Amino acid sequence: MRRIAQHLAPELAPRLLGEQQAGAAEAELQALAAEGLQEAYFKDAGRRAGDLLVEFTDID
Repeated sequence: MRRIAQHLAPELAPRLLGEQQAGAAEAELQALAAEGLQEAYFKDAGRRAGDLLVEFTDID
């Protein structure tokens, strides 16, 4: 288990909220959050881990 406290890109918030308001399933919202997390935390805005794909498999 890893605790991550990472700010996501500001442009992700409207996407997440829009999808939530449109009735997106929790898995779809998690996929969007994972996308933002992979860019900000793991890929460091394109400076590393270019081929990495992040997927939430369990959230506590």
